[in-house]
Amino acid sequence: MIKTVIFDFGGVVAHFIREGAVRRFEQLGLADADSQLDHYCQNGIFLELESGAITAEGFRARLSEMCGREVSHDEARWAWLGFFTETPTAKLDYIAALRPRYRTYVLSNTNPYIMSWARSAELSEQGRPLDDYFDEIFASYELGVVKPDARFFEHVLEATGSRPEETVFVDDGPHNVEAAKALGIHTLCPANGEDWREELTLLLDRLNRE
Repeated sequence: MIKTVIFDFGGVVAHFIREGAVRRFEQLGLADADSQLDHYCQNGIFLELESGAITAEGFRARLSEMCGREVSHDEARWAWLGFFTETPTAKLDYIAALRPRYRTYVLSNTNPYIMSWARSAELSEQGRPLDDYFDEIFASYELGVVKPDARFFEHVLEATGSRPEETVFVDDGPHNVEAAKALGIHTLCPANGEDWREELTLLLDRLNRE
């Protein structure tokens, strides 16, 4: 019987496009933005930020050095949010409807800039933050580890008292899904932006019959 459903944030709950962030960071003056940014796990100072190795202010200062000018906190936040295109209301409503039966969590490679948006009324058309839809949010920069590191998944399982065989993980990153599978977690790997609701419903129904 499935008791827990864990969701990735970017690409699953909120749709994003890497090129949007690349363009914005280039506009700030970061010439090699294309090589620094990735769909699933960042590089350089971007990875340092998402792994918690540097703070938001440390990132801003380092970014300023790389851009050859002073970059403000708001400019850095604006560039990071270039990743995101929409947060579909239908998906948020679906997740909310799961909660009477399942515990729901977010497990995300992310950073303070993105979470300042996601955990605010700016996230959704209803003016509700991400916290309204989930029992808890696990962010890489707060835990000091990024997917697909197994320690991230192990921490979430332990912190929530979830058993792998009673858990489903939804992520658009194949490497992240494989890491979860290796721990015995059931998985679903939709494409970025795909409407996964029907497929997840079918998966939950099947697993709950077994």
